[in-house]
Amino acid sequence: MNKKTTSIPGLFIIENNSIFEDNRGVFFESWNEEKLCNINLKTIFKQDNISFSKKNVIRGLHLQIHPKSQLKLVQVLQGKVIDVIVDLRKNSPAFGKHEKILLDDINRKLIWIPEGCAHGFLSLKNDTILSYKCNSKYNPNYEITLNWNDPDLKIDWGIKKPIISAKDQNGISLKKFIKTNTKK
Repeated sequence: MNKKTTSIPGLFIIENNSIFEDNRGVFFESWNEEKLCNINLKTIFKQDNISFSKKNVIRGLHLQIHPKSQLKLVQVLQGKVIDVIVDLRKNSPAFGKHEKILLDDINRKLIWIPEGCAHGFLSLKNDTILSYKCNSKYNPNYEITLNWNDPDLKIDWGIKKPIISAKDQNGISLKKFIKTNTKK
């Protein structure tokens, strides 16, 4: 596995070189603790999540705040997504900035998303399956949904009318997040 840095500190793109393809199909390691440790990425995962999405679905932007924040290891098992990560760590030089990463079942890249970052994605194909491991269990009392189309985030999703859940439709603005979650 190879690790590439991004504009957000602690957010890494991991290129998976453990992919084996032949006339039967594809076999790959979706994660390997030892190989991640070899590129200085280490955690203990507590929960695995899988989502199935139709084309044009946006899920997110979700995060859990301290003390229940989550580090995530994300990958596409089937389909294609534009994955979006927003840095919401108050002391980060990239606070309020986002990174967009294309993930699909061909490039097999993984994303290491640090605690304190919101995560969301746009499904670009029907029957897209996204998998993510978390180092902390889901806790609704610490969950925040950031507004996916907040103008202050300036995220170009590339779609006019996505399919959005009611929860994601009612996310808070970055300004409200700052007001309620970044006091000293």
